[in-house]
Amino acid sequence: MARVREAFITGIGQSQIGIGLPRDPLLLTVDAVREALADAGLTKEQIDGVATYPGRVTQVPGFSPVGAEDLIDALHLNTRWHLGGGELTSQLGAVAAAADAVRTGQARHVLCFRTVYEAGAMKFPGQKPYVPRGDARVEGPSQWFAPFGALSAVCWVAQYAMRHVVKYGLTREQLAWISLTGRANALKNPRALWHGKPLTLEEYLAGKMIASPLCIFDCDRYSDASTVLIVSAEDALDEVSSIPVRIAASAGCTYRHSWDQVEWMASYPTGRELWKRTDYRPEDVDTVQLYDGFSFLALTWLEALGFCEVGEGGRFIEGGRRIALDGELPLNTFGGQLGAGRLHGFGFAHEAVVQLRGQGGERQIPGDPRVAVATSGGGPLATALLLARD
Repeated sequence: MARVREAFITGIGQSQIGIGLPRDPLLLTVDAVREALADAGLTKEQIDGVATYPGRVTQVPGFSPVGAEDLIDALHLNTRWHLGGGELTSQLGAVAAAADAVRTGQARHVLCFRTVYEAGAMKFPGQKPYVPRGDARVEGPSQWFAPFGALSAVCWVAQYAMRHVVKYGLTREQLAWISLTGRANALKNPRALWHGKPLTLEEYLAGKMIASPLCIFDCDRYSDASTVLIVSAEDALDEVSSIPVRIAASAGCTYRHSWDQVEWMASYPTGRELWKRTDYRPEDVDTVQLYDGFSFLALTWLEALGFCEVGEGGRFIEGGRRIALDGELPLNTFGGQLGAGRLHGFGFAHEAVVQLRGQGGERQIPGDPRVAVATSGGGPLATALLLARD
């Protein structure tokens, strides 16, 4: 039997990030693809795979306006493997699947992307293909939430966060440091949405409450953008000119939406599983890029991945020193979704590659970072990638 090949991220690209951008989301995707191809030193003719999450979605305006087939057709790609579906372990599950495809010889260079246009869809209502089909029937996961007005995920994330408040003593002053750190780092990222001045603890505590204990600063904001990662096979590295970053391990978990609620979110079993698939340990990690669509999700990932004990997340981040750019475990160095924009998971893997290559500029962490963790989701869906420059 042939040896299973390793998988590497060889190209990264990102479009403009904005709110209500007039540029079509397919064109934003093409912008990010071009940047990723140039970064890797590849041409579109060398791309033989495409992966995305969750594929094209019309039910939710702008949530996922570009599917795998849309991009294949637009760029005239000659692919032999592609994937686009929502029943994955979350956004970065598409990257994990692409890694498996190149490891097993189904493709050599897979273009992975995630495009969001929710802000644009709100600003330009009625434009196809960003409008829902108008079906008033509630079905799928929404059937468990919509009848009670819980249309945002903040409603159920807040319940888990409140459990930490009651059982483990989590305070808003502690949780604030996820948001404060992200906003501070975003000021060093020229593409980030957050500009001006750092968010202060006083401003955070005075922020409008959305679902206790989460306030408006704990929630990311609808954005328009596309992020692209190119995943390449080990025996195709001689075709690229970039610094390759190995996908050393991945793990994922999915919980169903129903009344049969699980005790712990999907981040916890995913974090435990990741370390079973690698010789690396938490103490080897130089930076973490953890999903923060809601700030509490990043805190759960810190616990789930073993950087602190379950229930100790609040005390672990208290004061912000440990997770600062020059701290022992720099967190969301590009600003995360709270500071850089709602890139829906892919931004974390993009930034992990930037940091491991030493290309972070003003936000580059000190030393010679070689190992990073990037995650997406964390609630009913979760994916973790362990990336290494070794």
